[in-house]
Amino acid sequence: MQKVPVSLWTLLAGVLVTAISIWLGYNHNLLPVQASEQAPLVDGFFNIMLTIAIALFLIVEGTILIFLVKYRRRRGDDSDGLPIEGNVPLEIFWTAIPAVIVIGLGIYSVDVYNQMGGFEPGSHPHSVAIAATLDDANNRNIGIGASPHSQGKPADLVVDVQGMQYAWIFNYPNSGITAGELHVPVGADVQLNLSAVDVIHSFWVPQFRLKQDALPGIATQLRFVATKPGTYPVVCAELCGGYHGSMRTQVIVHTPEEFDSWLAQSQIAQKENLNQSLAVNPAELSTSEFLAPHIHNLGMSATTLAQLQK
Repeated sequence: MQKVPVSLWTLLAGVLVTAISIWLGYNHNLLPVQASEQAPLVDGFFNIMLTIAIALFLIVEGTILIFLVKYRRRRGDDSDGLPIEGNVPLEIFWTAIPAVIVIGLGIYSVDVYNQMGGFEPGSHPHSVAIAATLDDANNRNIGIGASPHSQGKPADLVVDVQGMQYAWIFNYPNSGITAGELHVPVGADVQLNLSAVDVIHSFWVPQFRLKQDALPGIATQLRFVATKPGTYPVVCAELCGGYHGSMRTQVIVHTPEEFDSWLAQSQIAQKENLNQSLAVNPAELSTSEFLAPHIHNLGMSATTLAQLQK
């Protein structure tokens, strides 16, 4: 029986590894639903990296297993192994291949970052020193800006986002609405102007594949287009204190009609509550004011509470 050439075995193994890697790399459930224009760009890059990682894993681990069987020590064989001093072509091969992969991924990642709006004029790190001397409008170019096809165009919706320990506050400057949740219409070009009042926070929406730091004293920007109506979590991805894990809210993506309805209802509600505080600092309350909402749980009346304060 004629022996199968090693080159043919290598070719068959290469085809098998390639097929398995591509299938697994593009048929996994590791990522949440795509809900923004930027999400497919990030997922495409992730799938390619996962495909390459699977291929390298199969090659390396497969080679180890084959060598464990083929070159195992036989019973009664106490001789030394063959002396191997090196293989220049092999050294060049396994150095060149990773170099080509890393350079290729680097070029691809730059292209993805550019398509997402990372290279909008003034948004890359080289402009930070210049932008720091300009006004806030220019400072907000730090971050993810407009994509190449929308550069130079104003956003359809601008929202000022303020991070604080431990909440997100969303202000709609054109409508005078302040909310604890982010509401946006599907298909609209949305610009978030991010800031922080205390420590560094990070605004992250996994379904959008977008994350941007909110920095004290430095305004940053995040621009996106939501593509799928629904409710998605907003997570602080930067350790910001003891209750960092609870610093969560949500972004609600409406249809245009639903967003207009929410906007109108919120404006009416905002006018009705102009004289009500959004938040109260407990340290500024008297003891009776602090305990007043809890008198029912304490099992006492308001009169009894008033007498205790005398």
